[in-house]
Amino acid sequence: MKIDAPMIPENLTERKFTDIYYEEDPEFEVCLVTDSQFDNEFIDRLRLYQTVIKNSNFVNTDFGRIDLTDVRFENCDLSNANLRHASMNRVEFLNCKLLGSNLTESYIGNTRFGKSILNMIMFGNSKLEKVIFDDAALESADLFDCKLKKVEFVSCDLNGASFEETSLNGIDISTSEFDSLTVSIENLKGCKVSTSQAIQFASLLGLKVKG
Repeated sequence: MKIDAPMIPENLTERKFTDIYYEEDPEFEVCLVTDSQFDNEFIDRLRLYQTVIKNSNFVNTDFGRIDLTDVRFENCDLSNANLRHASMNRVEFLNCKLLGSNLTESYIGNTRFGKSILNMIMFGNSKLEKVIFDDAALESADLFDCKLKKVEFVSCDLNGASFEETSLNGIDISTSEFDSLTVSIENLKGCKVSTSQAIQFASLLGLKVKG
């Protein structure tokens, strides 16, 4: 599946993330942020546009209603960050940690989570459209009552993930691994799975597959 990559100019203005407090509105445009420590902070309705953020920490920071367009995060830690009601379009998280982060009630479009740790992340009541999880860890991730459209899980760890009240119709999880998964049988209809996964789901139904 092809998704739209972030459109970021080559020449970016270098900023420290703490400079956001000196802006009239909490926003950065056409910026490069590197090696910033911004843990346990609070900014409402932050807007980032055509910006790259590298090697920075945002642990426990409250970014409620964050608006991201054409943004790339590289080697960043957003563990336990509050990103509720986020709006994302053309965003990449590469080698990032979003352990236990809250992305409930968000819109996430044209977004790639590559080689990132998203264990225990919360996506409940969100819409994900044209999203690729690529070699990502999603252990015990919560995707309760989500709308998934053109979403791929490529070589992911989905063990213990919950898709309660979420349809997996048209979603391909065949290259991913899990020992257990929370999903109802009716919401599995149309999901693309591997042969071994089909046997796993059959055993959950109490079926005995003869080889």
